[in-house]
This record gives sequence, structure tokens and C-alpha cells, in this order.
Amino acid sequence: MENPVQFVQWLRSVAPYIHAFRGKTFVVAFPGELVMAGALPVLAQDLSLLHALGIKIVIVHGSRPQVAEQLALRSVEGKFHNGIRITDTAALECSKEAAGELRLDIEAAFSQGLPNTPMAHSAIRIISGNFVTAKPIGIVDGIDFGLTGIARKVAHDTIHSILAAGSLVLLGPLGFSPTGEAFNLTMEDVAVAAAIALRADKLIFISETPMMLDKDHDELRELSSVQAEQEIKANYLPADSSFYLEHAVKASRSGVPRVHIVPYKLDGSALLELFTHDGVGTMVTYENLESLREATIEDVGGIIKLIEPLEADGTLVKRGRELIEREINYFSVIEHDGVIFGCAALYPFPMEKMGEMACLTVNPDVQSQGDGERILKHIEKRARRAGIHSLFVLTTRTEHWFLKRGFVKATVDDLPKNRQKMYNWQRKSLVLIKQL
Repeated sequence: MENPVQFVQWLRSVAPYIHAFRGKTFVVAFPGELVMAGALPVLAQDLSLLHALGIKIVIVHGSRPQVAEQLALRSVEGKFHNGIRITDTAALECSKEAAGELRLDIEAAFSQGLPNTPMAHSAIRIISGNFVTAKPIGIVDGIDFGLTGIARKVAHDTIHSILAAGSLVLLGPLGFSPTGEAFNLTMEDVAVAAAIALRADKLIFISETPMMLDKDHDELRELSSVQAEQEIKANYLPADSSFYLEHAVKASRSGVPRVHIVPYKLDGSALLELFTHDGVGTMVTYENLESLREATIEDVGGIIKLIEPLEADGTLVKRGRELIEREINYFSVIEHDGVIFGCAALYPFPMEKMGEMACLTVNPDVQSQGDGERILKHIEKRARRAGIHSLFVLTTRTEHWFLKRGFVKATVDDLPKNRQKMYNWQRKSLVLIKQL
């Protein structure tokens, strides 16, 4: 082994995620483009690894390019409206053929037992069936979508029993009516319906779209459902990205805690998104936007009450009311029902394009709920928007918390010149820096 220390650090960093994910249900959806690109065998290995870690996996696949291929062989032109296929009889037959072929390819990918794969000698069973009840879209905007449908019901009890027995479940982009009709569905619709019905802990889209960028070309790494809706309405995103984001919002608003959209062109993107702090895609969560915001002068009293105990025991440097009032524009807070239970400040050093995150505090009663990470990500996003390239903290007691979240040890000499002059040598705080 070339670097055993690095391996041990990596294993320690992913262990909390492994513990947190065991027994959870993930719906993982991918488009037909992923299969066309030859990425199915590697994805199957990655999902097999998640399954081996005790995660319950439901797979949803798309088939758009495969259907287009079948239609081209029959010299039939595909028709779309608002990104959704208009399905006539010929298109439905092509959808059935494509779905059948893809199902066999996926089953074969999960059946491989090659000795040179990470999942050698593993026996993974993948079950598919008529688990999705559908109904026709009908006529929308004067357009008759024919045999294109939407998911109406997912057999969640049956799927849960299959997952409990240790198998994976595979859902395709087809649904059936109680009268025996078949309907062509979008992969995104099936995935959202399944995640909602199963009360999945995560919905993960392994997409053909690259990392989403906002108007300023900054990466959209984490959004609330409200923020995601605002980005969609701004109408600058590519159509495919917007389509995924719309379905992420729908799932989030219907109770799915986390929805991830990650690019399949990055090798191991699902693992990187799940087991690294920053991830490699866009995550949509449901939260009240007002609960995480920049501070105002009315928040000074709440901030003081929050940080006083930590100032008293020496964890934080003491700040008087007057100082906080003068620097309130640097602060961000988390608020719930009018009570502030988390805060942090960002002090910019524009010359060096660096920023200091200070006074990161979360009420002890809610410290296990991930609010410290939410504040950190908010500060990181605020820093990026200000043109800051690296974030630093000075700490005496929380070194490991920051190291686990991408910060690395540095020295006083690495700080901006003006901050070096203010460094308290009696306090002997550790310097930690993270590149943004």
C-alpha cells in the first residue's frame, strides 16, 4: 500500500456515512444515455457496494435513446412536447422492446462475478415486475400525449418486502392500468413516485447533465426546494437540468429528505456524492428558507445569548454587544420560530481572496441534527459569491470537526497579513484552511 496513513484517514472519514446509511432506502435513477455511454457495469459495481453496506436500493432506468434507436429502425420520427414523448402505438412498441432489452442488460450487469471487480463472488438478486400503476397524461396544452402516462401508484408494500429479503428492485419507464393497458412513462416521474411511496431517505439521479451552475457560473451544490424553484423560474438553466430540478423539487416537497443530481460522466459519482462532505453534484432539500439567512441588527440579542456560554468557558473569543452590532453584517444565523439556535461570521480579506469563518456556534440541544454543517455550507456559498477562494478558521477545541469537513492544517504564516498581526499568541489557536 503506497500511503497507509491516507487510507486510514479516508476510512475514518467515510465510517460515519456508512453507519448513517445502513438500513436506509435509496432510489437511484439513471437515463438510457448512461447505458449507451457504457457506464452501466461500473454503476452496477458501485450500487452493489452500497447494497453490501446494508443500504436498500431501488433502481429506476430510462430508455429515451434506446426508444429513439428502435423508432429510427422503423423509420418513424419521435415526437415530443415540453420534453415528454408523445407515444403512439409504434412508439409504445419501441418502448416495450427497449425496456425489455435494458432490463436484461441491467440484470446481467448485476450478475457478473468477475474476480477483478470490487464485488467478486457477490450474489445479488434484482427483482422487477408490474409494481407501477399508471394513468394517461391525456390532453395538455391542446396536445394529445396518446399512450404516454404518469405514475399513479407504486406497490410500496411489495417492494419493501423484497428489499427486506435482501434483493434489489428494478423499475422501468413503463406502467400499467388496472384494465391491462401499458403506458410509456418518464424515468424521472417513476423515480419521484417510487421515492415518495417508499418514503425513501434519498433519491439520486445519475444524470447526463454536468454540474449545474447559477447565473454567475457558481456551482449549485445545495439548494432548498424554495431556492431550486427560484432557479427554475429564472429560466437560465439548460432544459435537461431544469427538468431534473423540477422533479427534485416535487420529491422534496412530498417528503423525500434529500434529492441528489450527479453527473454520470464522473467515474464513481454516486459514491463521491454520498461519501464526501462536499459531494460532486446538486443536492435539493426541503427547508424553510427563512431559517438560514444573513443576520440583521435585530438578531444581536439572540446571537449574544447563544455564544455567551462558549465565551465563558473559553471556546470562543469574547465579543461585546457593541462589537457584534458593528459586525452584524458579517454574521449568518439559523432561526426557528423566532429563536436563533446557530450562527457564524464571515470576515473577508479581499487582497488575498481569503475569508475567516468565526464564531461558528450551534445550540447544544440541536447539535446532532447537522445544523453546523448547514451553516458551514452557507458560509462557503456566501464566500464564493464574494470572490473568496479559501476559507480559514482559528480554533482551540474543534480541530477534528473541521478536518472531517475538508479543512487542512496550516500555520500563522498562511494567514492574510492583516490577520497575522491580530493573531493572539497567548491563545495559540490552530489554523485550518479549506480551498473553495
